[in-house]
Amino acid sequence: MRTLTLTEARRLAILGTMLAGPRPTSPLEVVEHLGKVQVDPTAVVARAEQLTIWSRLGSYDTGDLSRLLEADPRHLFEYNAFLIPTADLPLHRPAMLRFPRPEYSRGRYIREWLADNASFRDYILGELRTRGPLLTRDLDDRAVVPWRTGGWNDGKNLGQMLEFLWRAGEIAISRRAGTQRVWDLFERVLPAADPLPDEIVAIETMDRQLRNRGFADPGFGTAIDYALPAREVGLASLLADGVAVPVAIDGLPGEWLAHAEVLAALDEPWHPCTTLLGPFDPLISDRDRTETLFDMRFRLEIYVPAAKREYGYYVLPILHGDRLIGRIDPVLDRKRRVLTVNAVHAEPAAPKSAWPSVRAAIDELAAWIGADEVVLPPLPAPWT
Repeated sequence: MRTLTLTEARRLAILGTMLAGPRPTSPLEVVEHLGKVQVDPTAVVARAEQLTIWSRLGSYDTGDLSRLLEADPRHLFEYNAFLIPTADLPLHRPAMLRFPRPEYSRGRYIREWLADNASFRDYILGELRTRGPLLTRDLDDRAVVPWRTGGWNDGKNLGQMLEFLWRAGEIAISRRAGTQRVWDLFERVLPAADPLPDEIVAIETMDRQLRNRGFADPGFGTAIDYALPAREVGLASLLADGVAVPVAIDGLPGEWLAHAEVLAALDEPWHPCTTLLGPFDPLISDRDRTETLFDMRFRLEIYVPAAKREYGYYVLPILHGDRLIGRIDPVLDRKRRVLTVNAVHAEPAAPKSAWPSVRAAIDELAAWIGADEVVLPPLPAPWT
């Protein structure tokens, strides 16, 4: 069994998420490699999915991303808050058909609520069939039984029904009108896709998951929404085929598996980059893993009262080579075309020599989002 240093483990994670080596050449290449890219409409500088692609690709036309989602044929589709390659639809179709899963209490409640509101469901599908595509506001709330779970969405019956029909693969997002989703019947948006056998889904999905993480513990692939009925078969296949390779990692107790291709790339010349990461970037989406690997505690502070924020409203961590060396708190004034960086924070071990590369990344971000000017605050040590 190969033993990796913590630096090598970090590099595996970085390589797996396309943040080292040659830059990809298109948004589609990024999403196809990552398998899915999280969507979030907060656009302090740019939407989350756009930022994730920019961190790897550099400047690109976001219109290209819209065309991949809306043009015929569609190369990407939006599902469950992620952008997903249309070619991978057969891998996701089984999860749609299993929704809602009754073995979980929330799934049981959703199933009961849908049964109580069967006429509401039929109304929405009928309206889309005859009048679609439609915005949410084009539909009426005809719930017989209101949604009640004690959460913020209590009583938001129309939004909940659309969400559940989307999750079940009965409707899909045809396009966006600004930030609003335009709904249509699934079969009018996406191609027919027969679900693959559970064993194939498990093997293919777990291969992608391990590749994109670089390494993982042997229990990966158990997320509730995408729990794989044949997970054990998939894991055994990856181990037998040498795709999943057992490794030990200095400083990280327990057993670990690395993806063979990413592990092989670790032995090639290291070509790092310096870039800014959106708060939903896959490299840092697992906050505990981020803290373990990079010794950086990162939390989203959007919902934290301003006076209690430690770093800022929409903070972007700074990746420099194989370390997270700091973070910035930027905001774009679109009318004035000014990118204001409210704060720059350096991690304790941030090298002084990194600042020119960090400044170049900030300038590249500014140019991409259309800012003509960058306003910086006083810099922290060691970048003063």
